[in-house]
Amino acid sequence: MPPAPRPVSGAGVPWFTGLLVTGFTAVVVATAVIAFGTQLARINAVLAVFLELVVVAGVAPTAWRFRRTPVWRWVVYGMGVGVFVGWIAALAGAG
Repeated sequence: MPPAPRPVSGAGVPWFTGLLVTGFTAVVVATAVIAFGTQLARINAVLAVFLELVVVAGVAPTAWRFRRTPVWRWVVYGMGVGVFVGWIAALAGAG
């Protein structure tokens, strides 16, 4: 007996739109992290690192709750990528 066909769910995952939202969010967040970090580093590098960690720690719980919401999950992924890329770029610019 052949296996039963899988039910069609009607709508698939909107990969193109989701990745577009993720990419846009990543660019905006990375730009903000780099701008915030470099300007604070001009004042005090330790203060810049501390405040960057405070901001990310403050946003993380809310972002973690939104990661299961269909549209907002793409924004959360973009935020994570943007913070990571922003920190790497800020560290590369500091050296």
